[in-house]
Amino acid sequence: MILLEGPYVSDFLKQTIKEYRIPVIRNSFSVGVFAEEEQLTVSAEEAVQQMKRNPEQLIYTNSENSIHWIEEHLSFTSLPGKINLFKNKVRFRELLRPLFPNYFFQSIPFGELATTDVSGYSFPFIIKPAVGFFSMGVYKVDKADEWPGIVEKITEEVKLVQDLYPKEVFDSTEFIAEASIDGIEYAIDCYYNAEGEPVILNIMKHLFSSDKDMSDRVYITSREVISSNLEPMKRFLKEMGTIAGIQNFAAHVEVRVDEAGRIVPIEVNPMRFGGWCTTPDLAWYAHGFNIYDYFLSKKEPDWEQLLADKNDDIFSVVVLDNSTGTEGKNISSFDYEGLLQDFESPLELRKVDYGSYPLFGFVFVQTKDGQMDELLRILKSDLSEYIRN
Repeated sequence: MILLEGPYVSDFLKQTIKEYRIPVIRNSFSVGVFAEEEQLTVSAEEAVQQMKRNPEQLIYTNSENSIHWIEEHLSFTSLPGKINLFKNKVRFRELLRPLFPNYFFQSIPFGELATTDVSGYSFPFIIKPAVGFFSMGVYKVDKADEWPGIVEKITEEVKLVQDLYPKEVFDSTEFIAEASIDGIEYAIDCYYNAEGEPVILNIMKHLFSSDKDMSDRVYITSREVISSNLEPMKRFLKEMGTIAGIQNFAAHVEVRVDEAGRIVPIEVNPMRFGGWCTTPDLAWYAHGFNIYDYFLSKKEPDWEQLLADKNDDIFSVVVLDNSTGTEGKNISSFDYEGLLQDFESPLELRKVDYGSYPLFGFVFVQTKDGQMDELLRILKSDLSEYIRN
């Protein structure tokens, strides 16, 4: 079953639901996505009964906005507990303390950020909401005298975004300060099967413009990214899954790998793959299989075969977050066509209502190996060159 919620459902996910006749749980959002005759829908009562009859029933959700529905209707299952375990970063760090006993983290109430003395903390550290989404309110603190300015930025950002998502998705009441992990960052779309074994469906490398950059601007995947990380990531996911005790569960996992090859988790986003249908749809362009179907049909990719005939092209999702310094409501137009012309092989453009959300959209791109200039350029851009007023 699929539980749909806002803010966004991609055409690819809609087509997947129709093609594979995946039951969709009926709610106020899903009835606006499909006409009744287009799709097999399941009432909330039917969904609850199916879960009671079959505790191993798989559920995928495209958005964490659905967490409230799960807590309200599926409290008799282990799902709400697993969601809270991963979604709250303080609880997540406490869960993994046996694996990382020396890892620094500290919970700070939002109202106490300005008065917290961080001079005794281990620098550098990351400050972010304990329950957050999409790099909102995330900053790197290199030294104590940066703290007041960063708290001021966080306060302003919270004012802008706190009403965009339910508190289950973004909650500004509690923040976590935690160690900054040096190394390469990766995102993994995966699921845990009925035996608790992890099944990797995609691995993406997260590119940054600098060590201060905390944005989600560019994620890339390729034959090299998959092949060089598949086995170590699988071992790590198994270890984490064993501690958490999870089965029949989809996840979007973010980690960093240091110079010694040690994998340190950043966060786990429960019951979904990448937000706004980004990274799961990227897998279709890059690897040619549908990871929504693979999860719900309990399939496992044959990576050896999939990668055997691949060239070294790089496939990316570019997140067009609004870093212009101008609020979306004050921007009259964005030059999407001009942006597309700056990529040699754009695959798909998805526009977003930037007056309502702090981003302009997403671009899926195919790039020849060794021709990364277009990705490095957009990575460093604040996108102001595309603003038309």
